[in-house]
Amino acid sequence: MKLYHHPISGHAHRAQLALSLLGLPHELIHVDLANRAHKAPEFIAMNPFGQIPVLDDDGTVVPDSGAILVYLAERYDADGKWIPRDAAGRARVQAWLSAAAGPIAYGVSAARLIHVVSARFNPDEVIPRAHALLTVVERELQQRPFLIGDQPSFADVAAYSYIANAPEGNVDLTDYPALRSWLARIEALPGFVPFAQSPVGLRAA
Repeated sequence: MKLYHHPISGHAHRAQLALSLLGLPHELIHVDLANRAHKAPEFIAMNPFGQIPVLDDDGTVVPDSGAILVYLAERYDADGKWIPRDAAGRARVQAWLSAAAGPIAYGVSAARLIHVVSARFNPDEVIPRAHALLTVVERELQQRPFLIGDQPSFADVAAYSYIANAPEGNVDLTDYPALRSWLARIEALPGFVPFAQSPVGLRAA
């Protein structure tokens, strides 16, 4: 199993974390984003959108981090631990996969990218958007230890990476104690792999 990734990508870390939590052996294939390897014809053949991550499971090619989580759960999570098998549980996880592609991507992730790759987002827009999202997450985690219940799921995996590194985008997590406790619970899970940190934003030396 191969995962095409880059260490600064929270989308790629999301997929890597899922693989590791499931205990699935895999090879990390570094994609040179700086030299636009993700736009090369051979990569476009795997993902027409030219984005990482991409999973190659012995010839089954799955692009997109959300799709990878769904694939891994369907293929390797027979007990429904990470995505519940009942309709309501699946829908709750899907809501957070959608949040990962929406308010998380356009809030905490966008704020971080300003500092990590000099992305041209307006901090006066994306930082308030990040805090609006974190307020929702904090409220949910005041009610339960994980996003959809008492046990971790791929809802937590989808949300973790960019929220954990939100300080790199000058998004302070101090006012979110339940969220910070949740981050610690994720980081204590067997098989957890950390998301690489960059010395920017609130993490600047």
